[in-house]
Amino acid sequence: MKEYKTVEIENYDEFIEKKSRFIGYVKPVKTQEQAVEFVNSIKSKHWDATHNVYAYVLKDNNIQRYSDDGEPSGTAGVPVLDVILKNNIVDVCVVVTRYFGGVLLGAGGLVRAYSHGSKIAIEAGNIITMAPCKVLSVNVEYNFYDRINILLNDFGANIEKSEFSNDVYIEFSLKEKLVQELQKRLTDMSNGSYILKEIGKKFAKQI
Repeated sequence: MKEYKTVEIENYDEFIEKKSRFIGYVKPVKTQEQAVEFVNSIKSKHWDATHNVYAYVLKDNNIQRYSDDGEPSGTAGVPVLDVILKNNIVDVCVVVTRYFGGVLLGAGGLVRAYSHGSKIAIEAGNIITMAPCKVLSVNVEYNFYDRINILLNDFGANIEKSEFSNDVYIEFSLKEKLVQELQKRLTDMSNGSYILKEIGKKFAKQI
């Protein structure tokens, strides 16, 4: 398993180019079905738009798809896809909606406009790095809670669950290569009182 980049959230941004309105939408997706569903939702929302151009890239099987949706071949879908590829992101779908404003942009103008629409959409979605992580848990006493929180933060761990009862149960994900060092630091800090328990593995956002 290797690190990869994707977008964190579904979002959008827009701009006007020579009276044409361009709206760039982005969403993290895992499958072709999710990508197609997102494209169709934007087409439904903007049923009256001149064009709904899209592109998506999936990590599994390195799937890449795009559509010019009626724009001249190579001026819309490919530029949207190129921006995705240049950012080295996967598991993402971008839709750029255009409302024609009456002024022709020409082939070069279309390429620049759709590239920009893809760029601002991706930026709005917030590019993040996903890394192979181990999911771990530990039970600590209340008087140690602040110290382990600081320690986990120092290691860039993602705390996913905290439960407070007789003691504190913490569940978190951490880069695989850092687990051994974290356990060593925890052992030193607690005089061997706390041992990390491995629950599973996953890809998780790196802070």
